Amino acid sequence: MRFDVITLFPELFEPHLVHGITRRAYESAQVDVRLWALRDFADGQYRRVDDRPYGGGPGMVLLAEPLERALAAVRAGREADAGSAGTARHDRAPVIHFTPTGRRIDQALVLEMAAGPGAVLLCGRYEGIDQRVLDRHVDVELSLGDFVLSGGELPALALLDAVARLQDGVLGDAQSHQQDSFSDGLLEGPHYSRPELLATDDGPLPIPPVLLSGHHGRIARWRREQSLALTARRRPDLIAAARAAKQLSAEDERFLAALDVH
Repeated sequence: MRFDVITLFPELFEPHLVHGITRRAYESAQVDVRLWALRDFADGQYRRVDDRPYGGGPGMVLLAEPLERALAAVRAGREADAGSAGTARHDRAPVIHFTPTGRRIDQALVLEMAAGPGAVLLCGRYEGIDQRVLDRHVDVELSLGDFVLSGGELPALALLDAVARLQDGVLGDAQSHQQDSFSDGLLEGPHYSRPELLATDDGPLPIPPVLLSGHHGRIARWRREQSLALTARRRPDLIAAARAAKQLSAEDERFLAALDVH
């Protein structure tokens, strides 16, 4: 899959592509990331990409013309690569714009994108992007959450990381992402490692005995219950969604009833 990123700050992406476990996805080209510096498509000596908003108001708005040229170059590049590879031309890659007004990124969307052909990631800055560009080109608007960032680069990096780690061979254990939070609609429970007894000022802290039992069924059930309990405390909306989707077993429901979760 290919992601084309239009940004004022391509240097923010470069360290992410060569460090950490997800670099395997980029090195293998399972996730092919192309960076497009917006200023390369601006006119004039100063390569200006923003101006004051019509109608007044604070901040600056990214200009339409450099963005139009950048998007045209991205599409031409994608079509040329598809032609040189001898592959059939696919439908136009979706253009994603990152904004606080967009749909919140969740694991369901990440899973969908991880199995798809990629996208064009449009990273805004300042007060926003000329609406005419958004109306003409943007297919999806996404947000990290109900807060405001300085630009779209951090959400774009988060999306790339989430997609990259789902590619085959990227994680050390192929089952790792299957046990992540939200993979089954619930939050992931706690994890423990060595030492068996952790020395602290409050005395030794042991790990839960069930994890030393060697009984895989009991361990699996304990982990499920920890996940259910954590989700009930922190995200009861996910419990309600799991019930509506009939993802909870009778044993799950008995456990939640004992916690007085209805």
